[in-house]
Amino acid sequence: MRIAIPNKGRLHEPAVDLLDRAGIHIVDGEDRQLYADTVDPDITVLFARAADIPEYIADGAADLGITGFDQAQEADCDVVEPLLDLEFGQCRIVVAAPENGEITEISDLDGKTVATEFPHITEQHFEAAGVDAEIVEVSGATELTPHVEMADGIVDITSTGTTLAVNRLGVIDEVLESSAHLFAHEDVSNDRKTSEIDRALESVLSAEGRRYIMLNAPESNLDRIKEVIPGMGGPTVMDIAGTDQVAVHAVVRDDEVFRSVTKLKAEGATDILVTEIERLVE
Repeated sequence: MRIAIPNKGRLHEPAVDLLDRAGIHIVDGEDRQLYADTVDPDITVLFARAADIPEYIADGAADLGITGFDQAQEADCDVVEPLLDLEFGQCRIVVAAPENGEITEISDLDGKTVATEFPHITEQHFEAAGVDAEIVEVSGATELTPHVEMADGIVDITSTGTTLAVNRLGVIDEVLESSAHLFAHEDVSNDRKTSEIDRALESVLSAEGRRYIMLNAPESNLDRIKEVIPGMGGPTVMDIAGTDQVAVHAVVRDDEVFRSVTKLKAEGATDILVTEIERLVE
């Protein structure tokens, strides 16, 4: 099973980290390396440009791939299927124009020129909006084009909006929201190994923002303890031999830990232990 991941850029490190936390450790992955083995002899990682990964999957060079949803939409490969939102690399593709200018909405770009690194997405969006604009593909510095009279507006990617603001550009329309996804060629979307990898990555995502609480408490207070930490389908309760105490284990959200521990102490809980969860298979 060949998994393509970005070889650089903002998606590279999070993709490598996610695979590592899922137990798919890359062996001897170095800069400028084209591929690397993993601890699983059945899985190889390929390093490619994020924009090229959908084509790698469509052409069969890779079975799976991690890249932005925007990149897959731009490539428009019918045989590439999104399996899982990996919840990192969040961004938006927007239509923008110079601040305080005459262009304040997308219809104002009718008959005008629009520069973008996403010509396919842009063409589809403008066609759906009924706007006939000349689309000019550029390979970088898209924000500069309105200021050097190459374009009247742009369609570009933004995460925080800072770069647009610095270049005195304002958003006039939203095109799509994007984040990193796990993609598969349609021929392997139901493959057993694909399901294993999908489940492993999803288990890491499920564990994020959750903590595991273990404690001892008087059995007589168990009902009130359960109200504090209901857990996922109810806490696990075990008798402690020779005592009137029980051991209670539960999963709670990270933002509930402080409140829960305070309430648990008030209900007689002792020996409270809070630990991180690496993976959670639901």
